[in-house]
Amino acid sequence: MEKYIPDIYQKSIYSIDYDKLIKRGIKCLLFDLDNTIAPINMKIPSKKIKKLFSDLKAKGFKVIIFSNSTKKRVKPFKDALDVDCAANACKPRPKKFLQVINEFDFSISEIAIIGDQILTDVLGGNNVGITTILVNQISPKELIFTKINRIREKKVIKKLEQRELFIRGKYYE
Repeated sequence: MEKYIPDIYQKSIYSIDYDKLIKRGIKCLLFDLDNTIAPINMKIPSKKIKKLFSDLKAKGFKVIIFSNSTKKRVKPFKDALDVDCAANACKPRPKKFLQVINEFDFSISEIAIIGDQILTDVLGGNNVGITTILVNQISPKELIFTKINRIREKKVIKKLEQRELFIRGKYYE
């Protein structure tokens, strides 16, 4: 069950203490797109998202949108935020994670993934050994595949809560 437990759990991408991540040696942030950065129906990033990403880059982070969505979906965010991206990531499979690690020459200890799903973002990150940060989903509106994953995710969370390994809504760093 440990592979489903995030290293950090926060309410949103705006409540994460990025300075603490720097102190932990994190240099690269992989952000999931849908329901982590923006709702699935948002086509371009808001001013608030742009400010956050600008601030993160100013702190020295390499920021990459790391999404299972298509390149067509990710590209407007990539361009507007002036960041790299890895679309069609097939999370939780390790292949794209390992490609990013190799392409940008980061060690596993220098990378964190930030996402809203335990079965894709957290599991994928834990499988390759990077820091995993779970945030709450932004919107209840989701694609059908995600809705199916959420049913499975609820079962995993119930087991984690029964064992007191993870409690939804009990945030930690």
